[in-house]
Amino acid sequence: MDLATILGIVISFGLVLAGILEGGSIMIFVSIPSLLIVMGGTIGATLVNYPLATVLGVMGVIKKTFNASSQSPTAIIDQFMDFANRARREGILSLEPVIKEVSDAYLRKGLQLTVDGLEPQAIQEILETEISSLESRHETGVEIVNAMGAYAPALGMIGTVIGLVQMLQTMSDPSSIGPAMAVALITTFYGAVLANLVFIPMAGKLKMRSREEVTVREMQMEGILAISRGENPRIIQEKLSSYQPPKERKADAG
Repeated sequence: MDLATILGIVISFGLVLAGILEGGSIMIFVSIPSLLIVMGGTIGATLVNYPLATVLGVMGVIKKTFNASSQSPTAIIDQFMDFANRARREGILSLEPVIKEVSDAYLRKGLQLTVDGLEPQAIQEILETEISSLESRHETGVEIVNAMGAYAPALGMIGTVIGLVQMLQTMSDPSSIGPAMAVALITTFYGAVLANLVFIPMAGKLKMRSREEVTVREMQMEGILAISRGENPRIIQEKLSSYQPPKERKADAG
């Protein structure tokens, strides 16, 4: 689990809740009609804007906000050094048994293409297409979540207008204006909270996760191409170490 995401949710919602409780009961902020307008309207607007299959598919992408980052560059370097040394000692075909043990579908595919004897240029084109497809899927997910962050406050305003119209119908009773105004504003509150504490931060985390995953894929592709060209393991290590932060490189060198 990604601790930062969990902490962010707990801290942000915890402080909002604390502010509410400081001023009175939390029940005055509970309004089922307001929640239905904001959540239902946001989901409905999203479905109008995007195909159903695309919206349903984004749920799998959203899970990435709660997952820790993928493999570290150091772990990938160690893995490819093992592959490169094996291929240098026993030949490229010696990687065939290893492929079955690799859980990463992208890495498994790249190694299989190498073992099958494809030219490095052909392997690079195939793997780059995979990366482009991955980026496209992630961009769609980020776009949808950002759209939901835009729709939620707008639906909150619509709910507030509905509440104000209903309030104006009861202007003959001054004592009812205050409570009615409070209920009308709750919808705006729901929209602002969902947009600024859920959807927009989630889209930002998804964008960062996408960059991390693409970097891992590019690093794996570099290693696969180097092995397919029969490069020296030491050269492969130097190439892959360029993906590491400078501090980690110094630590490894020492």
